[in-house]
This record gives sequence, structure tokens and C-alpha cells, in this order.
Amino acid sequence: MTSDLRRQLILSAAKRCFARHGYTGTTTKSVAAAAAISEALLFKHFPSKAALYAEILSDECEADPALMELLEREPSTVTLVELIRGMVQHFLHIADGPDQEEAQRLRLTATSQLDDGEFARLLYAKVEKLIGAAFVASHERAVAAGDARPCTGDPLNLFWFAHHSLVMAALTRLPATPCLDYGKASDLERQLCEFLLRGIGLNDAAIAPHLGRAPDLGKTASAESA
Repeated sequence: MTSDLRRQLILSAAKRCFARHGYTGTTTKSVAAAAAISEALLFKHFPSKAALYAEILSDECEADPALMELLEREPSTVTLVELIRGMVQHFLHIADGPDQEEAQRLRLTATSQLDDGEFARLLYAKVEKLIGAAFVASHERAVAAGDARPCTGDPLNLFWFAHHSLVMAALTRLPATPCLDYGKASDLERQLCEFLLRGIGLNDAAIAPHLGRAPDLGKTASAESA
């Protein structure tokens, strides 16, 4: 059996184990048994349970046709706005999932950062590899088009600032009684989109057409003159 085929066999077995027992209830030993291989052979392909789980999440993202269609678009201001909007919608609806699988993943990410950080580091690396280049390229196009101000540091940090803001907002909504009452979900989605798009440097004139409202030209002019 080729290495790639063996790797896929392990991932398939791991998906079944995680689906049945959750992350905490799954062990590398149980995954190896489900794949009919030794635990030592499993570790040759994946160094830890966290690495297995991060790989599965990455595969699921790459299997999402809407996400992949967006990432394959020509970099532009529109693509940048849609990336942010997609992130906002994803994180706002994590708590609404009927099986709570996404909510458990979010809890796992938060817990990892309070522990050894292994899972969070692996997951962030996967996310950066998948989305980072598209975000940076679209931000550069937005700057070139005059829709955004140049970034004074690493533009990829803008992506992470947006991502981490959304993670915290999503965490407040996980308990049965949310930690914060943000009000109507539709209003919150708009506010978050506006906040993040401004935060990554887009001007109001560029944001307005995508959020369905007219820009406040007085404020825009004042901001640009400043």
C-alpha cells in the first residue's frame, strides 16, 4: 500500500472514531485499531491526535464547494469583502448547529490555547495555508484600487485580527445563556462586517455597496482628509 493510500485509510478511520466518540473519547490507539495498523505506523504519518484532527478539519474545508469557489476567484475588493462576510456568517452560526460539532471544535481550539497550544497551532497553520494567500492578494488589490489604505505591518496579521475577533464573539454565544446579548443576529452580522472591513483598511465608499447601504459621504471625506 502506498504512503498516500495508507494516510487516507488512517484519516477515514479517524473520522469514524471522532464522529462516534468525540475528540476527548478518541485515542490514537483506537484509531490505529480501526485502521487495522499498529499505533507506531500511525505515528509515522501523524505525530499526534491533534495533528489527525487538524488534518480532518482541513480536508472538510477543502471539500466545501462554496469556500473553494471563493478562494479560486480573482483577487479583488469584492473577494476580500466576501471572505470577511463568509467568516462572519460561519462564526455567528456555530452555536446554532443542531449537532453542536462546530461548537465543540471551537471549545477545543480555546482550550488548546489555555493548555499546550498544539491543536490551535496546527489548526491555524492549516487555515493560513488555505485562506491566507487569497486574503493577502485581495487586500493588495483593494489597496491598488484605492478601496483600502496600505497596511503598515504584515497584511496577514489583519486576517488573524479579524479571525480572532470572530472567535471571541462566537465563544460568547456558546453557553445556553449567552455571555453577551448582542441583539438581533442580522444586525450583529452587519455590525461585525462593517467593524472588520474598516479594521482591515477598507473605506466606507468601498464597503457600502456590499452591505446594502449608502455611504456617509461627509464622514468618508473627513476620514480621508484626516
